[in-house]
Amino acid sequence: MFTGIVEEMGTVVAVERAGEDARLRLRGPVVTDGTAVGSSIAVDGVCLTVTDVGDGTFAVDVMPETLRRSTLGGLEVGDPVNLERAVPAGGRLDGHIVQGHVDGVGEILARQPGPRWDDVVIGLPPGLARYVAEKGSIAVSGVSLTVTHVAEDRFGVSLIPTTLAVTTLGRLAPGDRVNLEVDVVAKYVERLLDARASAGEGS
Repeated sequence: MFTGIVEEMGTVVAVERAGEDARLRLRGPVVTDGTAVGSSIAVDGVCLTVTDVGDGTFAVDVMPETLRRSTLGGLEVGDPVNLERAVPAGGRLDGHIVQGHVDGVGEILARQPGPRWDDVVIGLPPGLARYVAEKGSIAVSGVSLTVTHVAEDRFGVSLIPTTLAVTTLGRLAPGDRVNLEVDVVAKYVERLLDARASAGEGS
């Protein structure tokens, strides 16, 4: 489990593609501190298992399903990525509950700079709007953000100076793609309501 509070902006140092899968090596001296093989690290919001650690870098294997359903398939050497280690038991939950399971890929539709922040509008893939609520939480490329407004095919967020400075969101422009993970609580509520409705129909 993660919190959506990015620990550092890492860099892709190697990409090995073999058939439909890939192996990535990323530089992240903060997240590799105390990390061992088998640990989980969120890379742009995608939970991945560490397969090798050394000299401030770590390697991960990315399966075809992950490459298809996230932005990781488009990563190249030199690209920046948001990195976060899994939250330890008893650790602070400063953002919101983030699983690292991407629900869809959105596109930056508009960006409006403010005095000290940026207002950003992001496109929603079909079917995700019902899980996004105004003033609710959403993870955008692994960053926990508060939704400022939502429509059927888009939502808005405001990026504070810290987010602009220490995450990849400060560099994104209209047309760029981002990983989206909606609040898991919304999905469980829907599942429970569907089960209740089905039980009612059966009776």
